[in-house]
Amino acid sequence: MILFCKGGFCQKREGIEGRSFVRRYRGRVIEAGVKMLLLLFVLMVCVSVSVNVHHEDLSMLQDCAVIYRYVSTQSGVYTIYPNATPIKVYCDMDTDGGWTVIQRRMDRHVNFQRPWAQYKDGFGNPAGEFWLGLDHMHLLTRLHRYHLRLDLEDFEGNTSFAFYSHFSVGSEATDYKLQVSGFKEGGTGDSMTHRNGHKFSTFDKNQEQWNRTCANQYHGAFWQDDHSCHYNNPNGFYLWQNQIFSISMKIRRDY
Repeated sequence: MILFCKGGFCQKREGIEGRSFVRRYRGRVIEAGVKMLLLLFVLMVCVSVSVNVHHEDLSMLQDCAVIYRYVSTQSGVYTIYPNATPIKVYCDMDTDGGWTVIQRRMDRHVNFQRPWAQYKDGFGNPAGEFWLGLDHMHLLTRLHRYHLRLDLEDFEGNTSFAFYSHFSVGSEATDYKLQVSGFKEGGTGDSMTHRNGHKFSTFDKNQEQWNRTCANQYHGAFWQDDHSCHYNNPNGFYLWQNQIFSISMKIRRDY
């Protein structure tokens, strides 16, 4: 005899009827268990897909221009993915929006007289004085066309800029050869076009074509030209020509 209860009401089931009822009830329990397992499997697949999509979305945040368009329009420090390794940069969202800062000096708290290895990898604080790193500049500019903007401010608060429609940095195999063109006047004059095609130089790795080493003489690792070390020497002595107080170099993708 089998006692079956449902909703406070109980019935006796005997013999074949009772055994048949048990088989049917057991089958329903097994069916419900299978459905539950299938549901859990589907949930696990959905979570996995969600994580993968999120990872792919993050990998698309290659620079500040993408962040400006899809994430935030507030200036500040963000994480970007020029390749699989994330890096932190300062995004200038106020100057037309979406500029990735690659160099900035403003308070003399960071020493810019550094060897090749540190200019390669980058140094400083993205929220303050900062050098992004030549490797990162190359990774950013190798796949897309980028603009370059130089912003300067003097000790009286007067500002000016220079704009270039094309900027790219070669790989380390080219000694980070500079490609820059398309100057547009903004009050600073053209201090980059004559550096086009030049290699990067530091005090411990001179790429210049003449005997004098600008990086040693003026403490200014940069793409130096062959004629004038101290004309726009952003990584050199802090008191630059015309008493510049602060300078920043920033790039933005050309959409």
